[in-house]
Parts: sequence; C-alpha cells; structure tokens
Amino acid sequence: MEENMEEGQSQKGCSECCIKCLSGIPYASLIATILLYAGVALFCGCGHEALSGTVTILQNYFEVVRSPVDALDVFTMIDILKYVIYGIAAAFFVYGILLMVEGFFTTGAIRDLYGDFKITTCGRCVSAWFIMLTYIFMLAWLGVTAFTSLPVFMYFNIWNTCQNTTVVEGANLCFDLRQFGIVTTSEEKKVCTGTEKFFKMCESNELDLTFHLFVCALAGAGAAVIAMVHYLMVLSANWAYVKDACRMQKYEDIKTKEEQELHDIHSTRSKERLNAYT
Repeated sequence: MEENMEEGQSQKGCSECCIKCLSGIPYASLIATILLYAGVALFCGCGHEALSGTVTILQNYFEVVRSPVDALDVFTMIDILKYVIYGIAAAFFVYGILLMVEGFFTTGAIRDLYGDFKITTCGRCVSAWFIMLTYIFMLAWLGVTAFTSLPVFMYFNIWNTCQNTTVVEGANLCFDLRQFGIVTTSEEKKVCTGTEKFFKMCESNELDLTFHLFVCALAGAGAAVIAMVHYLMVLSANWAYVKDACRMQKYEDIKTKEEQELHDIHSTRSKERLNAYT
C-alpha cells in the first residue's frame, strides 16, 4: 500500500515538473525561430543552387565566357553572392538562438520556475537592442526580397515564352543580356526565338529548375520577413513585460521599505511604553 502511494506521488511529481517545463517554453519565440530557420534555409539553399544553374545557362546557351583576369564580371558577382549566402546562413542561425535565449529569460513562466528575479538596467537595454536590431534586419530582408524578385521576373519571361512557343512562332523575339546589365553594351549576347539555342534551352532541365529554385528562394525571403515581424511583436511584448515588472519591482521595494519603517516605529514605541511602565 505504501509503495503504491509512493509511486503515485512520484508520478504526480513528474507530471508537475513536465507541466512547469512546458509552461516555461516561449512558444511565440519558438514559432518565430522555426519560421526564420525555414525561410533562411529555403532562401540560402535554393538561392545557391539557382545561382549555379544561372552560371550553366549563361555559359551553355548565351555563350558568356568567364573573364580570364580578375575583373568584376557576372560570374565574379555570382561567386560573391554565394559567399554572402554562406554568411547569411551562419549569422541568422546564431541570431535565432540569441532571440530564443532572450525569449526564455523574459517570459513570465521562467520567473515562476526559478523564483522572483531582479530586472536590471542591462536586461532592459538588451531587450531594446534586440528590438532595434530586429527592425533593421526586417528592412534588410525586405530589400533581399525585392532583389530576389528581379531574377524571378527575368526567368519568368523566358520560361513563359518557352511554354508558349506555338504562340510566338513566327515572331522574332530575343532575350538580350545587355537589357539586364549582365554584360557590357559592346557584347552582343542574346538568344532569339526560333533558333536552335532557344529550343535547346527550353527543353533543358536547367531553365525550369533554376526558375523554380528562384521562386522558392523568394518564398524563403518572404518567410524570413514574416519571421522578423513576428519577432518584433514578441520582443515588443517582452519589453512591455520587462517594463511593467520593473515598475512592480520598484513598488514592492518601496512597500517593503515602508512596512519595515512602520515596524521599527511600532517597536520603538512599544519599548518606550514598556520603559515608562517599569
């Protein structure tokens, strides 16, 4: 009988511990972090492969040759963009962890788990710093989204023309890289409808795959923007909580001080009355 009671108490203690642990998770920050990681992974992975596909298309169908010297041509810019993608992936992996840690330390459930804590000026400054930094990153991701929409638009025009070859049959349409600033105006690198290169490019897997990879990268950048907005809402709510907790902390300190002073006054008066009686 005693063993059954001890077993029941143990199960109850484990369930209470699990409930406390689950209540200590900042779910809003967790959702924003998952969305951020998914968006960054989609943007970086698809963007990297789309850039590689772009190099293949430029070399095979537009006959663009890599510059033998260290000149700033389109291939050098693509290599730079790939390194930028590596940096974005690493930076936002770390930033997501930092925001999750900030969410853990500012949620009210953590205070219940570890007892009352003191809100320091440093903690308030860290919360304000994260709000400002997240706002800047949100603007940066908006710029990345706008920049990613450019190759999506370019590839959509080519892909749509390939999908409607019977409609454009007889029309002399050309895709000139000089219109997009990819090559200099002195170089004539273009593919026209009705040519062998055009049909080979339309039948190849590179065009279809690269176009859809850029679309996925654009969706990933949009998901990162939504994650940044979500983080801003979470951080603003945490900031409001920290501000209210700081006010409550000051109120409790003043109240405790006044109660201690009243207690000292009553103690002094009681001693004076006792001395006068004796």
